[in-house]
Amino acid sequence: MLARRSLLLLALASAAVGAAPATAQETKPDASFTVALNQDNFFGFYPTFAGTYEVGKKTDFAFYGTLWTIPAFGLGGGGGNLWTEFGAGARFRSAGNKLMIKPQLGILSGSLLSGGTADDGPAAFEGVVPSLTVNYSDDKFEAESYSGYYVATRRAAGNTTLDFLHVWGNAGVKFARIASVGAHLELLRNTRNSNTGVAIDNYRWLGGYVQFALPMGAAARFTTGANVLDGGKGDFYKLGVSVTF
Repeated sequence: MLARRSLLLLALASAAVGAAPATAQETKPDASFTVALNQDNFFGFYPTFAGTYEVGKKTDFAFYGTLWTIPAFGLGGGGGNLWTEFGAGARFRSAGNKLMIKPQLGILSGSLLSGGTADDGPAAFEGVVPSLTVNYSDDKFEAESYSGYYVATRRAAGNTTLDFLHVWGNAGVKFARIASVGAHLELLRNTRNSNTGVAIDNYRWLGGYVQFALPMGAAARFTTGANVLDGGKGDFYKLGVSVTF
């Protein structure tokens, strides 16, 4: 009888040890996917997506894309040869996941940077864009900064190539469970023009935003203000809506 009990206990212990790795294998890494619809008075309408997948205790693999739809960035109307941006990188989490630092490298395809014409046709991999996004969010405060440098890597024969610097920063307070308000500053600068050799600012926006973010992962933000560029005219406005899965 004692031998049988010993064998039974040994079998149960072996089963428990064998079950431990299986339980560990069932633990899935955290992952998220955000789809956003955006529109402003300069870039027009541009859907975006961004995904993350946990690869370490405080590190995620990150990827993103922007589907630029403004005809001015392509080789003509009709929705053909539109500028397309796709990239990947990493996201580092800190301060109890309140601080997110995300360096990425994007690939650009189209004709905006390479200076292509309708006769040249579009160019795949016409440019690259290294970027850095930093986000902070806690119960009372939120902030974001972005900097991306759009660099031409191809050139249509005899045409003008362009490089751009795009930066923005915003910060706000959460004054209600689902609502926040804050200030927004944004700059787009044409840093290189192979034809003129002159760098110019396309716009300098200064204003504020209001955002509503629901617990289900959906959010909407409206931002508006003035173009404070010397000689700039009119206001600016942008609207973004997003859902995170």
